[in-house]
Amino acid sequence: MPFHGVSPERRFLFAAAEPAADIGVSDGAAWRLNPAHRWVYNKLELALSQGLVAAPAGVEPAELGLGPEEPVFVRPITNLAGMAIGAHRAQAGGMAHVPGTFWCQYLEGEQSSTDCLVRDGEVLWFAHTVAGDEWEDGRPVFWRIGVARPANERVLTDWVAANLRGYTGICNFELIGGTIIEAHLRGSNGFFDFYGPDFLRAWVALVDEGVWRDPGPPPGGYLFSLFSRSGEAVALDLGAVPGVGEAGVTVALDLDGTGRPANGRVAVVRSRDYRGGRRVLERLRGALGA
Repeated sequence: MPFHGVSPERRFLFAAAEPAADIGVSDGAAWRLNPAHRWVYNKLELALSQGLVAAPAGVEPAELGLGPEEPVFVRPITNLAGMAIGAHRAQAGGMAHVPGTFWCQYLEGEQSSTDCLVRDGEVLWFAHTVAGDEWEDGRPVFWRIGVARPANERVLTDWVAANLRGYTGICNFELIGGTIIEAHLRGSNGFFDFYGPDFLRAWVALVDEGVWRDPGPPPGGYLFSLFSRSGEAVALDLGAVPGVGEAGVTVALDLDGTGRPANGRVAVVRSRDYRGGRRVLERLRGALGA
């Protein structure tokens, strides 16, 4: 199968077109298949490429001009198995130097995610997703998919042209305000449901033939996450939750092989409209006792 790294429960999304080329869908597969551009997974280099004040553990923030009370963001330099695991805020003067991490000047602003279809370093199509205003343990409870973000488009068009020449396919960027904090040589597979019927065929034609067939703007929708703080195994019978299966709403459990929440998330709710998705999320919370 030319799509590499597709999880079993998401295979249905990739049935509309089969590429001749090998395309990475997970970060591990994308890193392996794109040796010329895999450096983007190095978040320290990504920060430095935008002129941010940043350095690996072992370099004191004071040596680069930060005062001891100033906040910094500490993260793993590269982590394909859970990109944000270990990320935290610290003070420049009291930061622990953990091997394999780097620090960066602290950023504030809207958190967003953008998928781009790119041909030889030129962005041809955008799908913007914005984090909602409700968070649990540093994670958004919901994402709004298919919004307009022209400021992001200006930032990403310039960055891709400067750094991804020779790359054709899909890539994803996570931003805080107007600054890129993570880059991926794959798309946000969790949002593909809301990109419209022509998206996959346009992506495959771009990679296989270099031909651009505009899929149009993404129709959009909402993705809600049900989190659990306990980390214990979950027994959640979706069929017994009222409203699950109603028109326009899908629910998928997000559990590992032992029934525990994957990265703390129990379930994902996808909905075309906010009210429908929120209603099902609250019913799931009630069934879980969360």
